[in-house]
Amino acid sequence: MPRVLLLATTTGYQTRAFGEAAERLGIGLIFATDRCNVLEDPWQDAAIPIRFQDEIGSALTILDAAAKTPIDGALAVGDRPTVIAARVAEGLGLPGHPPAAAAISRNKQLTRERLRDAGLLVPWFQAVPVSVDPRKLSGVISYPCVVKPAELSGSRGVMRVDDEGGLIAAFHRLRALLRAPDIRRERNEAHEVVLVEGFIEGPEFALEGLMHHGALHTLALFDKPDPLDGPFFEETIYLTPSAEPPPRQAAIASAIDAAARAIGLRHGPIHAECRVNARGVFVLEAAARPIGGLCARALRFAGKDGGPVPISLEELLLRHALGESPEAWMREAAASGVMMIPIPRRGVFRRVLGIDDARRVAGVVDVRITAKADQVLVPLPEGASYLGFIFARADTPKQVDSALRAAHARLEFAIDPEVRVLQSLHG
Repeated sequence: MPRVLLLATTTGYQTRAFGEAAERLGIGLIFATDRCNVLEDPWQDAAIPIRFQDEIGSALTILDAAAKTPIDGALAVGDRPTVIAARVAEGLGLPGHPPAAAAISRNKQLTRERLRDAGLLVPWFQAVPVSVDPRKLSGVISYPCVVKPAELSGSRGVMRVDDEGGLIAAFHRLRALLRAPDIRRERNEAHEVVLVEGFIEGPEFALEGLMHHGALHTLALFDKPDPLDGPFFEETIYLTPSAEPPPRQAAIASAIDAAARAIGLRHGPIHAECRVNARGVFVLEAAARPIGGLCARALRFAGKDGGPVPISLEELLLRHALGESPEAWMREAAASGVMMIPIPRRGVFRRVLGIDDARRVAGVVDVRITAKADQVLVPLPEGASYLGFIFARADTPKQVDSALRAAHARLEFAIDPEVRVLQSLHG
């Protein structure tokens, strides 16, 4: 039985999807995580306990385990495990992203520098300590601009500012976030750095791809139909295939290919984000990992030879980790999409009404609420999660978009203000 190592910072739905795909393929899946104590059977006994703060030590721990139980491929879920996965692949002589490239890809400052040095389009940017007095930046920046952490995932901590007052407020807000206990526990020096860069106008896109021995294979190009102009940048809807003209789609794929090469990414999944305007394609990131959360469920792949059963993204990634070329697979013909249900306000989640009605909307495949009862919901820019996900398929992206919005409109969320909870606790 071939074995694939999966490094993951969570033990939730995305790791379970990989487990189900591995079972279908007859692959042994070995988890490496810092949360072995909450892994479900049957993986708990085979899991390798590591500490993501200690990348070299964690890689050595996995390599020691591989001496007894051979590992034939390695994958990472999330940004933090990507460097460890790259070190393990390198240590085992397996194809993968180089460790240095994986480190660059998860750091916004290093990514900007590498793309700039390669002659690719980048906004003006300046990296400053999180402790800096933002008023000292007034003479060296222009507005509108974006303030963001160097190494937090997604849009967490990312804020647009349009004047000096907004800049000061954003810095104070980001400084408080980076000093939060969950972030301080990572002991990551990158959390002491803030990146200030020019705001890039234009629509945003996401590309899901596989680097195969240095060549980019585009698996899907997602349109993001909602404008992402700030002040925060909460993503909601992803639609594929893209409705953009073929020349623009080709330009996006070419720019992301060039960015991945500039960073040094070579073999494995990549998830890239970009903005497009009259100047061209600005690559925002090219991460050495697949799309996060449940969003992968929006993707299915069919064999180019007319195979009978579409496969999931997780199955395709496992196949690739074991050496299979992605050439034989292409995204299914139907249009598909996902809505990441936004958190409307801070508070304590109680329940959601209307799920069955939402599922009855034509084109809707499923509605999954991932927030737990009594969970404190925190919206962006401080938050790092969604209420859940809505999935739809139809003949056209426009129909998918309409289905997702109609389903969302049928949901009603009960969220109590935290002050009410505190009052009840104190009588």
